[in-house]
This record gives sequence, structure tokens and C-alpha cells, in this order.
Amino acid sequence: MITLYGIKNCDTVQRARRRLDDEGIAYRFHDFKTEGLSAALAQQWLDALGVDVVVNRKGTTWRRLDEATRAGLSAANAAALLAREPSLVKRPVIAWPGGVLAGFAKSDEDAIVARLRG
Repeated sequence: MITLYGIKNCDTVQRARRRLDDEGIAYRFHDFKTEGLSAALAQQWLDALGVDVVVNRKGTTWRRLDEATRAGLSAANAAALLAREPSLVKRPVIAWPGGVLAGFAKSDEDAIVARLRG
């Protein structure tokens, strides 16, 4: 089963959900705001994709962090920070058996959909 992780009012998450719905791809939606994010799950994403892919350094949540937290971000402490501040995750994260990806760039949509179809 495919799980799409994100925040329901995020524009990119909404676009991803619409596209998956339009393509008839079944998925479960996990909203960080209502269901949270565990450090263990965040660590799985970090292990698979790396800190630079999973952490969204362009959003307002990143900008409101203090300078010491931003400067001190590392593979060793990123999972705990993401669990505490799930809005820092680059959205959406799409996970399926055998794969995980973060983000849904318009230029990558067709390739992502093809990958999800298997």
C-alpha cells in the first residue's frame, strides 16, 4: 500500500493527492498535523534519502528555527527535529513497498506516477 505523508493544506500535497486520485492510484494519507511523525519513521526516510532531501530548508518553519538549530542540523539529530517539527519535512513523502521519495515537483510528476504504478 502506498502512503502519502504531508499536511492537508499544503499546496504540493494537495496537487499530489489530486494527481494520484486522477490516476486511480490508491493510497493512504497520513497528515502530520493530526497523526504526528515518529522519530523512527523520520529516521527511515533520512537513511533512505539523506538529510538534504528530507529536510525542507525553504519553508517558514526552517526560517523560524534559531540559528544554532539550523547550523547544528546533522544526520545524528535530524530525526528528532523532524519528529518535533514535522512541517520541516519536504512534502509530500510518498512511501510504498520497496521505495520512498520526498517532494512532488511538477517536472517529476509523470515519472513519480510511473514509479508508483510499478
